Amino acid sequence: MIREVAIVGVGWSGFRPITPDLSYKELMYEAAVQAYEEAGIDPRRDVDSFVTVAEDYNEGTSIFDEYVPDQLGALHRPVQTISGEGIHGLAAAVMQILTGQFDVVVVEGHSKASNILTLPYILAFAFDPVFNRPLAVHPYYVAGMEMLRYQVESGTSHYECACVAAKNRNNALLNPLAGYGAAISAADVMASEPVAEPLTRLECAGHSDGCITLVLAAGETARALTDTPVWVRGIGWANDTPWLESRPWGEARYAQAAAEMVYRTAGIKSPRAEIDFAEIDDTFAYKELQHLEALNLCPPGAAGEWTAAGGTEIGGEFPVNPSGGALGQGHLLDATGLARVLEVVLQLRGQAGQRQIETAEVGLAFGWRGVPTTGGAAVILSN
Repeated sequence: MIREVAIVGVGWSGFRPITPDLSYKELMYEAAVQAYEEAGIDPRRDVDSFVTVAEDYNEGTSIFDEYVPDQLGALHRPVQTISGEGIHGLAAAVMQILTGQFDVVVVEGHSKASNILTLPYILAFAFDPVFNRPLAVHPYYVAGMEMLRYQVESGTSHYECACVAAKNRNNALLNPLAGYGAAISAADVMASEPVAEPLTRLECAGHSDGCITLVLAAGETARALTDTPVWVRGIGWANDTPWLESRPWGEARYAQAAAEMVYRTAGIKSPRAEIDFAEIDDTFAYKELQHLEALNLCPPGAAGEWTAAGGTEIGGEFPVNPSGGALGQGHLLDATGLARVLEVVLQLRGQAGQRQIETAEVGLAFGWRGVPTTGGAAVILSN
């Protein structure tokens, strides 16, 4: 990194399966106010630029960034929309600061999934219109096929995949921001209703409403604003092919490429030795395993056995998703990756409560945009 960048304020709102009492604008406002108060800034005076992570199809309105300035305090300021995974938005903010033209940048991501009546149809609209969309199947069939191929190529059992869902939903019981916590076993997960063979209901993240706002600042500004900056050591992102017919079904090449970039920019040579814990996309339970391997946090084919043996538990050798992940907190559409970042920040500050990892000094967050895409982004943070 050619210039120091830190997260100096975080705010959140919602994190519930349904929020009939709050509009998306109110969620954004609550999260922004909290982040600004924590950073000790006035957005109208101190913020140079704003980034929002949103998808117009999910919002139901075109050019969504026109609806951002009022609740973020961004009137007469640059506002950029990133239609991508939440950590892609964080990357955009980091790059703005690295230019030397901006000292303070705010990133916002949110979900009002409970307002969307036809989400499967929106996801299906992302399919190729000639070969895939006419099949008129639920988009999760892609996840089912990928899970099966991953199992075949890696030797991972369905039980080991189910252990991810059981672990994360149990971790969520320790997280007040998690709405899908449950004291369940892997056997309970495997016995839940089938979704897309071999995927079951408890292996799929339910949706949540919520908002996360992050305040980023350049080095000296960050030190002036807070005594506990969380430093961005590296960031990386990548997209693989959008075509179902030509993608590798058994591995997450987008995560491999993002990992190479984030480790290079952070100067990480040995990820398992230099990183203390990780928050990794688990939209589907098998994805946590696939991503662990792609991020070079364990050898190919080893993530399932490692997880089943307890290695990724909060008290294990390498905690993964102590927050409960998307399986425990709920999937927040394009803000899901920012929820992973939020947990890393809280852990590095020692503010994670009952799920606090004692040795948390360096953390990794990784987000995937979800079916049917092959785009992901990663960030390494340290205290």
